[in-house]
Amino acid sequence: MGCDAHEISIVIMDDPGIKELNATYRGKDTATNVLSFPMQEGEFSDITPGLLGDVVISVDTAAREAQEAGIVLEERMSQLLIHGILHLLGFDHELGDADADKMEEKSLELLRIVEANPGLSAF
Repeated sequence: MGCDAHEISIVIMDDPGIKELNATYRGKDTATNVLSFPMQEGEFSDITPGLLGDVVISVDTAAREAQEAGIVLEERMSQLLIHGILHLLGFDHELGDADADKMEEKSLELLRIVEANPGLSAF
């Protein structure tokens, strides 16, 4: 992905915590499964050039989603972590179908590297 010398911060929290972050930074007063906070964009992007940003995952939501999908929590966490990292790298599924397809393709490629389940789908 071209960022071998970069780092990320990963935060695992509960639904109330991620709901507060979602409300504060996205104006959405609801819990969500993953949030990404890129550090390579904006006015202060030059302060820490090696830091891609933060990925925040709600383990509560991830556990519910894993159960609904019939996968184990660790697989769901991998899906969400990859999804969050791709957002840090500029991928955005909300920009249209072509961008969503590109992000899904890259997600599947990365999932095949880190997860043994060949049937595991992207986000």
